[in-house]
Amino acid sequence: MAWGNLWRNRVRTVLAALGILIGVVAIAGLGIAGTALQYGATQQFQGLADRVEITPGPEFVERDTRRPTDGRRPPERVMEDRAGRPVRVGGGGPPVDRRLGPAQIERIALVASNATVVPIKGDRMALSTRTERRDVSVEVVDRPDVLYNVSQGSIPEPFHSGALLHERLAADLGVEVGDLVTVGDRSVRVHALTTSDGFGTRHSEVVLSGPIDRRGYDEVVIVAEDGDAAQALAGQVNATFNADREMLRIQSQSDLGQRTGNFFNVINVILMGIGSISLFVASVSILNVLLMSTIERRGEIGILRAVGVTRFEVLRMILTEATLLGVLGGAAGVVIATALGAILYQVLFEDPTLVFQWRNVRFLVAAFAFGTVASVISGLYPAWRAATADPVEAIRS
Repeated sequence: MAWGNLWRNRVRTVLAALGILIGVVAIAGLGIAGTALQYGATQQFQGLADRVEITPGPEFVERDTRRPTDGRRPPERVMEDRAGRPVRVGGGGPPVDRRLGPAQIERIALVASNATVVPIKGDRMALSTRTERRDVSVEVVDRPDVLYNVSQGSIPEPFHSGALLHERLAADLGVEVGDLVTVGDRSVRVHALTTSDGFGTRHSEVVLSGPIDRRGYDEVVIVAEDGDAAQALAGQVNATFNADREMLRIQSQSDLGQRTGNFFNVINVILMGIGSISLFVASVSILNVLLMSTIERRGEIGILRAVGVTRFEVLRMILTEATLLGVLGGAAGVVIATALGAILYQVLFEDPTLVFQWRNVRFLVAAFAFGTVASVISGLYPAWRAATADPVEAIRS
């Protein structure tokens, strides 16, 4: 009976369901759009949040330097002043460069035994091609595959020979994958071109595999499984090395992903609040449709009451009509919102199936439930008015 009543007023029914549809699309669509932005930001920051970067700190001591003197000269220590300049403490003499030695690297690797520890040496060297010579930044890394993104070619495993060039440098010099270049006094083959797209991606013009004439390491990067593991490792390294003085400078952005997620959660709530306004308008439309339908069918409802139909059955009939409007409009809205979300993910990430992740499905479910509940609530007053109407007065009218 409820469906028949709606069918008799098809135009009014379609308009009411259309209001629910628009509200559901607004809520689910805005929620999915916010989630897509959050997903993109998370992907950009992922390479930064799971890493811990370690360099010599302001009170770093590389070694004690003892000389065969008369015993009155104290041992010398290589340290850094507050301006970042290497100085000798206790023995005088010229400043000495500060670098992490093998002992520190081994201790760091022991602390971070469940993660990937990558020591890095950096320098400025001359890069020569057949037509040009240029001074470039060089990093020597044993595991470049965990630090650099590749746009062309591939990084061999293990990385024992050859070099990686940044794509911009390669374009300037006209170098392609497979070409030979000279870095310093070494002739190496270019295995791949690196890119610095995204946050947290390391940028070095040249990455070498073999040794260079430099003692120690400028930096150590710990690559953990995720941001939480990186934060825990940063704390462990800090407790191991910086108990008495700041031997190492430890940088971790492990909480960046969490802060980003919290920010976009607030954005999603705001967007859903904006979308809910349209659903409120749709609820008013349903209230108007059902109320008008109840007034027009007042005589019919009076006859039903006169032949024995109870108030509860009249109430149930009107609420069923409201529920059908909510379900039809909500279902159509979910389908349209899903299609729009798939198009959005295809355009942004070239993967439309990402719309079916739970982070998006929850907005579809919430929007459908919200639309249905709003429709039922809108039908309460018309249903109560129809159920409590006096049958005799209804028939007379």
